[in-house]
Amino acid sequence: MSTPPKIGFVSLGCPKATVDTEQILTQLRAEGYELTARYDDSELVIVNTCGFIDSAVDESLDAIGEALSENGKVIVTGCLGAKEGVVETHHPQVLAVTGPHALQEVMNIVHQHVPKPHDPYMDLVPPAGLKLTPSHYAYLKISEGCNHRCSFCIIPDLRGRLVSRPIGDVLEEAENLAKAGVKELLIISQDTSAYGVDLKYRTGFWGGRPVKTRTQELVEALGELGIWIRLHYVYPYPSVDNLIPLMAEGKILPYLDIPFQHASPSVLKQMGRPGNIENIAERIQKWRDVCPDIAIRSTFITGFPGETEQDFEMLLQFLEDAKLDRVGCFPYSAIEGAKANQLENPIDEELKVERAERLMDLQASISADKLAAKIGTQMTVLVDGIEEDGTVLARSYADAPEIDGEVLIEHSEGLKTGDFVEVEITHASEHDLWGKPVTH
Repeated sequence: MSTPPKIGFVSLGCPKATVDTEQILTQLRAEGYELTARYDDSELVIVNTCGFIDSAVDESLDAIGEALSENGKVIVTGCLGAKEGVVETHHPQVLAVTGPHALQEVMNIVHQHVPKPHDPYMDLVPPAGLKLTPSHYAYLKISEGCNHRCSFCIIPDLRGRLVSRPIGDVLEEAENLAKAGVKELLIISQDTSAYGVDLKYRTGFWGGRPVKTRTQELVEALGELGIWIRLHYVYPYPSVDNLIPLMAEGKILPYLDIPFQHASPSVLKQMGRPGNIENIAERIQKWRDVCPDIAIRSTFITGFPGETEQDFEMLLQFLEDAKLDRVGCFPYSAIEGAKANQLENPIDEELKVERAERLMDLQASISADKLAAKIGTQMTVLVDGIEEDGTVLARSYADAPEIDGEVLIEHSEGLKTGDFVEVEITHASEHDLWGKPVTH
């Protein structure tokens, strides 16, 4: 029996790129290719790139260069590939370049250089496909592209306009993941709230029953799987209000990831974002009235062109008032091809960073107070791993993997990755909690 050809893979970028990678890996494995993390024994290497900001472009170009140096045969896919000529200019010896979400195109190129070894129907692949995430959680991408035209972003140029996946396909994938032992699904897209808009909320079918292609109906169905459902990239459309009762009822996690980006109406207007921040503050309070435990995370940009000190103070005041649970902040970085590059009054780099640091200092204080209030309470957490010293690393409903905090469980035996465990919170820091298992 001949040895199956080996394909190497490098995956960079956001969770949406991770899902693209998982789809390619699943198809490669289904067709009988062997996957390897080594360059030197693979027939070729696929590099899934990120091209959103300059540092990501540099990282991607370095990864391509390393793969070429170590192997010599490289296929490039992902967001950087959508930037015409960039990869070819820096690395003209690559075999081919595609954009993101290009499963079939990538597979066609692989077939040209390394013919598939056998009929894919003869191979066994897990129902959930191959995943880069740990076995107890997975990303579930519900759509591709975006209809927004934020001035600082080129995602619509890289990934196109919104294309929602058929709801039956999404729910079938989710069900397969749950059956495979996944305990948490992280719902991702460029704009989760817009799911189904392009399909005019067409009715699909899951398990023989009709389900409308819309975020609320999708989430209601996912809530039947009996696992954690976490929503990311949720734009605060009015329809989001309908999701909060589902959180209060325990059908999905009381967690919302909403990219507010700023709080000054003038800056938001320059960004091409919704600017009614007063309405947002009122809605956050209403959400908390319905679901007091809701955790809200967001990201913000400091030093956007034209941002005055008054604009920045408005952002700080919003954080003081809203008291968000988790916050990320990035100094504005110009992206090639973005409309924001043409705006007047750019901000000095040092000032951008200084404002980001001031914002995160304030958020650290807010976070510390909110976490300290949890001392003495009991929480259900999901175990992510165990350190060499026996410390158990876990997450609560308020913590998405890799971007939020952790719950550390000390002096605990018998726990393993993927376990749910009830803990009593014993102390807290600015971002993390510590706890001990509750004994009954």
